[in-house]
Amino acid sequence: MDYVQLGESGLNVSRLCLGMMSYGDHSDRPWVLDTDAARPFVAAALEAGITFFDTADTYSAGQSEVTTGRLLREMATREEVVVATKVFMPMSKGNNGWGLSRKHIFDAIDASLTRLNMDYVDLYQIHRFDPRVPVEETMGALNEVVRSGKARYIGASSMAAWQFQKMQFAAERAGGARFISMQNHYNLIYREEEREMIPLCIDSGVGVIPWSPLARGMLAGNRDRGGVRSTTRAETDGFADVLYTDDDFAVVDVVVDLAARRGVPAAQVALAWLLAQPGVSAPIIGATKPHHLSDAIAALDLTLTSEELQALAAPYLPHRVLGH
Repeated sequence: MDYVQLGESGLNVSRLCLGMMSYGDHSDRPWVLDTDAARPFVAAALEAGITFFDTADTYSAGQSEVTTGRLLREMATREEVVVATKVFMPMSKGNNGWGLSRKHIFDAIDASLTRLNMDYVDLYQIHRFDPRVPVEETMGALNEVVRSGKARYIGASSMAAWQFQKMQFAAERAGGARFISMQNHYNLIYREEEREMIPLCIDSGVGVIPWSPLARGMLAGNRDRGGVRSTTRAETDGFADVLYTDDDFAVVDVVVDLAARRGVPAAQVALAWLLAQPGVSAPIIGATKPHHLSDAIAALDLTLTSEELQALAAPYLPHRVLGH
């Protein structure tokens, strides 16, 4: 396993991050594994050297955090792992039960720590931008979370580059904690982040930790042009149908062809491309089958030539902004 600093911060993370959205309670997502079924995946990740684990309060209505905390307590010491969670999505009824107000951030961090059964998280991320709340209020509250010791660092997720910079400037002006990471939607099929967000992150020393690095399994072959869905997730993940269309199979075709010539699974090629992109620190991978994890780990050792990288990028079609 390779390790990198997350952006220009002092936080060291594994080159792959295990996404814990895949574990918790399958009541709202049929492909999610319960704690017992998740245990071998977390064990295998730790054995392979993965130290970075990402969850959110909203995943499985909090059960993902419970599973994350329970399994990491069983298998690792707290100092060995980097635990990230998120705040923003609705967690209770009423207007104060979601968003990035001071009230909700303070309520949410305490609730997350209770579910995780931890004293602190290493990375506390805002799940989206909240236009209802002044950025000074949000960044001030996040700074207090850091100062209180409940989080070591803060990060952000999908939003416009101007929104991200506005929040960073508010933090800098107040002398508070700034975001060290951006968790954004980025893969071979969706590359709109290359226009503004990723150059901004590179310029300002922010680590990029992309979500959906395999386009929710599309780049790994979990669906085809004829509408055949080969996995439970492909059959039930309606969000994938919002993000991707049949036009995107032009990219998938090139991935599959190159993978066949290299003698490796398509997932390895797609992830190796992402790992080679400027600014990317640690893609967030999902694993509900053993080969998901082994393919991701193998991608670390798959070096693509400049000609192969160009061939994979060539059929890209611009998209409207998706995932914010």
